[in-house]
Amino acid sequence: MQEMRYDQLRQMVCRERLNNGLEVFLLPKPGFQQVFAAFTTRYGSIDRTFRAGPDEDFTTVPDGIAHFLEHKMFESEDGDVFATFAKQGASANAFTTFDQTTYLFSCTGEVAANTETLLDFVQTPYVTDENVEKEKGIIDQEIRMYDDNPDWRSYFGLLKALYAHHPVRIDIAGTVESIQRIDKDLLHRCYRTFYHPGNMIFVAAGGFDADQLLEVIRANQAKKSFGPAPDIERKWPDEPAGAASPRTEASLSVSQPRCLIGWKDRKAGLKGRPLMEQELLTGVILDALFGRSSPLYHALIDEGLIDQQFSWEYEVTPSYGHSLVGGNTPQPDALVERVEEELARAASNGIGEEAFERSRRKALGRFVTSLDSPSHVTRSFTSYRLKEADWLATGEVLESLTLEAANERLREHFSSSQRAVSIVWPK
Repeated sequence: MQEMRYDQLRQMVCRERLNNGLEVFLLPKPGFQQVFAAFTTRYGSIDRTFRAGPDEDFTTVPDGIAHFLEHKMFESEDGDVFATFAKQGASANAFTTFDQTTYLFSCTGEVAANTETLLDFVQTPYVTDENVEKEKGIIDQEIRMYDDNPDWRSYFGLLKALYAHHPVRIDIAGTVESIQRIDKDLLHRCYRTFYHPGNMIFVAAGGFDADQLLEVIRANQAKKSFGPAPDIERKWPDEPAGAASPRTEASLSVSQPRCLIGWKDRKAGLKGRPLMEQELLTGVILDALFGRSSPLYHALIDEGLIDQQFSWEYEVTPSYGHSLVGGNTPQPDALVERVEEELARAASNGIGEEAFERSRRKALGRFVTSLDSPSHVTRSFTSYRLKEADWLATGEVLESLTLEAANERLREHFSSSQRAVSIVWPK
């Protein structure tokens, strides 16, 4: 077991790669009662075209299959695994994103038993023709429910406008049509490819003894047999640098319009420290210009152009990246105009040093505060590890950011050619 100490953060990370390829990261927090654990595969909704070795042909699977497989993993011949967690005093859940599927639990006791339950159910799929057909009806209803959600519709409307071909433009759950093409054999193929321990990581944070928990994981995995890890190769479509479409609109039963404005990164491919630096730098820029401490935010609130749901976001992975700002507004076009005016002003004059420092220190404060949340620690550590970055280096990276770099990134990223607008209007 390798021990990595972050003395300034009063945090230790215990790391071990098991013989089957599984990477384990344990972040013990003495004095804490809660434990939060996550078992994650590097498999998300964008992994739709792939092969499991150089001698295979590329396979394109139906949209939504990663999310579908997540749903099926909780079933077993013995019943629903949620009941087992509940008996052991744990709360369990799972989620699928564009680039990962995570199974997790939170508890204050029975840590060893809950860890074994988590590892066992994820590594023992129970998929039949009958339960696949049953699940299609459940996911069909979920997709239709999100189709009526203005936040979801505006967000995926924006992604469809930003990206011409990249699968990030496709709903994580797929479509009503695509899930009908999913069958037991396809699910097993995706499971064999992406759920090998060599493609997965286990992360836990909270009140436990690291040596004892690691021994539980070692013993659990030693009882199981896995073949060689697949040599997974993902295939991405060619994606133009600019936005695919400048504007997209939809109508729903909402009381007022919802407007999102987004900017696409010119190029993809970042990993590790460079990805982390770009993500944190872009977040500081967005907060300085559009955060709740910014002059523009207060002006827009006073004018009634936005409400307190107005927010910003930046997301980046090795294959895509984009920023967005927006929320509810009675006048979407006026909001777009004001945002563009603010960006033009900032590009011409630069971000003020005081605003930059305030947002940088705010981000640093959020990071330090989050260290007291086992849930946040586990989720964030996992997310950055999948991008080959170290989340615990966040403070160090934030300290290194400069105003000069921020203004350079501002002018490079927030270009009109990379911008798209998504509006949901009231019917």
